[in-house]
Amino acid sequence: MLHSRDWVLALPVTRDGRLVMTRQWRFGARRVSTEPPGGIIDAGEDPTAAATREAEEETGFIGGHAELLGTCSPNPAIQSNRCHFVLIEGVAPGGRTDPDEHEEIQVLALRPEAALAALSADEGAHALALLALHRLRAARPALFTPSS
Repeated sequence: MLHSRDWVLALPVTRDGRLVMTRQWRFGARRVSTEPPGGIIDAGEDPTAAATREAEEETGFIGGHAELLGTCSPNPAIQSNRCHFVLIEGVAPGGRTDPDEHEEIQVLALRPEAALAALSADEGAHALALLALHRLRAARPALFTPSS
């Protein structure tokens, strides 16, 4: 059994409908991964507060309204924790980034349909990131209408 605190993936969406994502090196996969900002939830912290914190720390985007879209068990066969997906609508740059010691993060603002297409085509995509985008599409299908 692997015991860890719960995780959160934030789905920050800008006022013009772009999804704020990160690109960063993942040591386990030995590759660069495109994914929503996220991390470990602090003891006693609410998932929506953790998502807001992680979004600012990793991307500098702040503001908006946070809403829990769902929760899953990343690997219930060997892990005891859960992963929470939080939509944050109406974010804008202006916060202060504070990456962890070994994080080198590139911030992207993508149309949600483009982000989902890219992750769906990537055989090495972060599975929880892909699930987070599917949860976002189920909750806000209008965000995934291709732009003209």
